[in-house]
Amino acid sequence: MARKTLLILALTSFFIGIAAADWNIFNQKWKNARGDSLKNYCESWRINVELNNIREFEVVPQECVDYIKKYMTSSQYKADSERAIEEVTLYLSSCCSLEGDGKDAWIFDVDDTLISTIPYFKKHGFGGEKLNSTSLEVWMKESKAPALDHTLKLFHEIKDRGVKIFLVSSRRETLRSPTVDNLIKVGYHGWTSLIVRGLDDEYMHVQQYKSQVRKKLVDQGYRIWGIIGDQWSSLKGLPDAKRTFKLPNSIYCLS
Repeated sequence: MARKTLLILALTSFFIGIAAADWNIFNQKWKNARGDSLKNYCESWRINVELNNIREFEVVPQECVDYIKKYMTSSQYKADSERAIEEVTLYLSSCCSLEGDGKDAWIFDVDDTLISTIPYFKKHGFGGEKLNSTSLEVWMKESKAPALDHTLKLFHEIKDRGVKIFLVSSRRETLRSPTVDNLIKVGYHGWTSLIVRGLDDEYMHVQQYKSQVRKKLVDQGYRIWGIIGDQWSSLKGLPDAKRTFKLPNSIYCLS
């Protein structure tokens, strides 16, 4: 009887130990799963921004700010951008029967297409704070935005083909001079026109304003072979280009 009692106590202690061990392991797995789940959620949020499923957001979800910061300053962001540029180059190799009449055109966005605002957002919440246009414009007037090297190379390749380059920016007219200074300082030159928002344009949505710019170019006889930008509002709307190319940017949304 005593032997049976000892055996029962031993087995009970064993199973209690197993249960305790399982609980600890399970708890650790739950913690890891929670971390993986947040990473998956934030990656899904970012991808759906890029797919234009998530629109007109004012801030990055707070729990995803660090994730977005890591992505936008990572080698993966650079690789994704470079891949987009490779697709532009591939398209250019066979797409365009250039007329040589000065009416072949390409449109570039400016911010986070030609030059980067990441240095500003590093100090201003990386999308986790509502965009302060006044503060951003003060920074833009300093003309310190670095070039995005992958786009700088593409810019000159397209220009050297004899294509007219139009820079269509959502920046205001008051920022024209510092924008030109910034672009030249980091290696851009030879564009046909820099188009920025006048007083009347400031009341339009960005997509409407940029569509109107394209209509004026088409009315002047230009053939728009392509557009490259980091915002869907730079790419959508009529008249459209032969092709559009989207660069990654999940820090802010301009509609």
